[in-house]
Amino acid sequence: MKLGEETAELRQHLQEFPAPGPRPEGRGMAGSGRQTVPEDLRIRLEEEVGDLFFVLVNIARYLGLDPESALRKTNRKFRRRFQWMEQRLRENGTAPERTSMDELESLWQQAKQQERQS
Repeated sequence: MKLGEETAELRQHLQEFPAPGPRPEGRGMAGSGRQTVPEDLRIRLEEEVGDLFFVLVNIARYLGLDPESALRKTNRKFRRRFQWMEQRLRENGTAPERTSMDELESLWQQAKQQERQS
């Protein structure tokens, strides 16, 4: 299946990612820090991510789904959960930037559970 092929290609290029690996430099917030990546690798990764998006859009269309609508709904779900997390952190007198990844993951799981119960 094309999805597996494109995912494998992305994984292959990710092996070239500089240590400590692909993750934001800042604590906690996705994309809050940027790691220096060689330009040629950045271009190849961007191409592979684009290919992966293309395959996912085609899968959605094959299933009779609107890929843009699916992404909008996922963005809204992410925003709701993240805002819930931020509220819990504010209540405890802290912020996402000063929170460990383990604690953020725990809060994320709590947000998901809270959403299921609503």
